[in-house]
Amino acid sequence: MADQDPTFQIQRIYLKEASLEQPNSPSILLEQEQPSVDIQLGVEANPAADGVYEICVTATVTTKIKDKTVFLVEAKQAGIFEIRNLPQEQMGPIMGIACPQIVYPYLRGNVADLIQRAGFPPVHLAEINFQAMYEQQQAQAGEDAPRIVTQ
Repeated sequence: MADQDPTFQIQRIYLKEASLEQPNSPSILLEQEQPSVDIQLGVEANPAADGVYEICVTATVTTKIKDKTVFLVEAKQAGIFEIRNLPQEQMGPIMGIACPQIVYPYLRGNVADLIQRAGFPPVHLAEINFQAMYEQQQAQAGEDAPRIVTQ
């Protein structure tokens, strides 16, 4: 009966994708004005194998001065999770709340590091209440499986 026990294990956390663009450098770097910062977040869940899922949390950070982009960072942090023998009604919350909460701190660190290595003060992504984000997305979509959501 041991193979019927509920299983939730982290197999791996990794940076799946990262990009940095500075389309208006070097001239924009001479501007004295404070840039505006826009941050978009998303969560995506995909099956990787039987009972194994890849959960990705994506952040897009865009900074602009007036209508010119200072920099644009996109990063996707992923985790591979083994999730077995759980009731179906728990799968959505596990993949839409619990897994992103595990992956997100790695994303925050990588985004801040990438921006700082580009020569800018780091942008620290705020803490996220993934439960509220998931519930809002579920209310809008009316389904159990996590999909891409933005804030």
